[in-house]
This record gives sequence, structure tokens and C-alpha cells, in this order.
Amino acid sequence: MSKRPSPISATVDFDADGVQHGFLKLPISNDESAWGAVMIPVTVVKNGEGPTALLTGGNHGDEYEGITALLKLANSLTADQVRGRVIIVPMMNTPAAMAGKRTSPMDGGNLNRSFPGDPDGTVTERIADYFTRVMVPMCDVVLDLHSGGRTLDIIPFAASHVLEDAEQQRQALEGAKAFGAPYAMMMFELDAAALFDTAVESQGKVFVATELGGGGTSTPQSLAVTERGIRNFLIHFGLTAGELELPVAPQVYLDMPDASCYVQSEHTGLLELTLALGEAVEEGQVIARVFDLTRSGAPPVEYRAGRSGVLAARRFPAQVNMGDTIAVIAEVVDSLG
Repeated sequence: MSKRPSPISATVDFDADGVQHGFLKLPISNDESAWGAVMIPVTVVKNGEGPTALLTGGNHGDEYEGITALLKLANSLTADQVRGRVIIVPMMNTPAAMAGKRTSPMDGGNLNRSFPGDPDGTVTERIADYFTRVMVPMCDVVLDLHSGGRTLDIIPFAASHVLEDAEQQRQALEGAKAFGAPYAMMMFELDAAALFDTAVESQGKVFVATELGGGGTSTPQSLAVTERGIRNFLIHFGLTAGELELPVAPQVYLDMPDASCYVQSEHTGLLELTLALGEAVEEGQVIARVFDLTRSGAPPVEYRAGRSGVLAARRFPAQVNMGDTIAVIAEVVDSLG
């Protein structure tokens, strides 16, 4: 059964040359606004014929590195710098970003678990549907900027995925390397079916994802990596001119072959991590302890690494619940792809 057209409308003309700032407008009706709308900021910078890049941040509302960098880019990118079209959406899930939360306060929706979406669904599902059926078809390459948000801290990397189409995978992997973060990764997702990644890749588009810090904040260092990476991405795919600016230190390649890279807690309590982000991990090494907060004198539960590699991500808050990811261990490899 075919879906009805998206209820979202754009106040910009995606086909017009020049720089436009506007909104993706989703009608809503609630106690605060009977005839209201969710207003998702969008900037379009177009200059003649050429490829289209879609740059997105705020897929989760508490991941600020991408949001900040794209807001800055929207203020600075000019049409004469572009060949083709750059579409900038700093806050895909604007309600979540305005609330400073991972998920939307309007419906509790996690946008990056809501694809391909539904034009008759919740607010979050309608946003996902618009990106799936309207935004993605008009683009060639997509850069989706993530970080750890309030509950995770993650080493800065750009990533691609294993795909059935070898050429599509190659282009995505080369884009991830060209982003120029200290790390590049072949990433394994725990549940890929409802991700924006899959919605893009299933349409044959080139998709690059990032993780660029976390803790519900940004730093000068994380923003510098993010902004440099965006510039490199646009240069690599022919949207802007210039030379790639790569890290001074050689880029480290990482692989996440399967779900065993994720270490998840089977206990509730106070988390002590024994390693810092980016540190080497040996199989069998104690990487974390969880202490029982309900009594003293109880020995902590130790968590040991199931593989060797580096600590690529860690839980940020010290309190941990059953099921929370404590750590992610990625393998260091000589090459990717």
C-alpha cells in the first residue's frame, strides 16, 4: 500500500541557486498550540549542477558536536564556494534538541530508531518518513554527525558499514577515511533495521556516520575535529575546492566485527572504569567494576574484556543500570575494506 504524501513542507526551494535559510514545517495540534508546527531549521546552499550532500546533526538531541558545527557552517558557507548543492539540517530531531534530550519530549521517540518512518505516525515517525522519502532521494552523499550524548563518551571517528554493494561500501569507507578524524572504523550496529544509516544505504546512497565525543557537551578539541571533518567531507566528494586536512598523527583503523565488541552491564550500581578512552585493552583484562550501592562491604563485580583492542566508547555517568553499555572495544587493524 502506498503512503500518502508527507505532511511536512519546506519553506526553501531546494532547486534554487544561492543561500536559503528556512524550515521543514510539520503541522501539530496540542495544548500549547492548536494550529502549530514543529519547525526544523534547514539551510540550502546551491550553485549550478553537481552532486548533493546532505549534512545532518541532532538526530539525537543531546549530541552537540554536530549541531554546533552545522549551525556554524550554515552561517558561513556561501554559494560561490559550492559546486552542486549542500543541504544542512543541524537538528533533525528539533524537539529533542530543544529539550536537550536524546529522544523527543513530544512522543518519546528516538529518531534514529524510527526509520523508515510513517506519515501517519507520531511526530518522530513523520520526521523519519520525510527524510526517507523526500530528503534522501534528492542527495548523493550523506554525513550524519553523532557523538555519545549525555550517557556515553566516544573516541572521535568516522565510520562506514559492511554493505552488499562493494562499490557503495568502498565509496563510504573512503569518505569515512577522508573525514580525517583520528580514527576510522568499520562499525557494527546492534540494531540496524530502523537506523537512518539503513534508510540511506538501502537507497544506494553513500553514507558516513561519526561519533565525536560525548558527555552531553562539546570541547574545543571535539569541535575542531568535527569542523575539519565536514570540510574534508565536502572536498572529498567534490562539493567544495581545497586540500584535505588530515590529522598530524597517522589515522588509526578500527574494526567492530560483531556484537561482542559491546560490553553491557548485568548489574545495577556504581561504575568504575579502569581504562581511559583510546587505551589499549587485552583480552581478559579487568575493564570495569560495578559496586553495590545498597550496602558496604560487598565486593564489586568485575567485567573483563572479551577481546583485545582499544576502548572506543565508555559509559559517561558513574551510575549504571542493568543493560547499559559499559564499554565498547574495537580491534585495531592495518587496513579497512
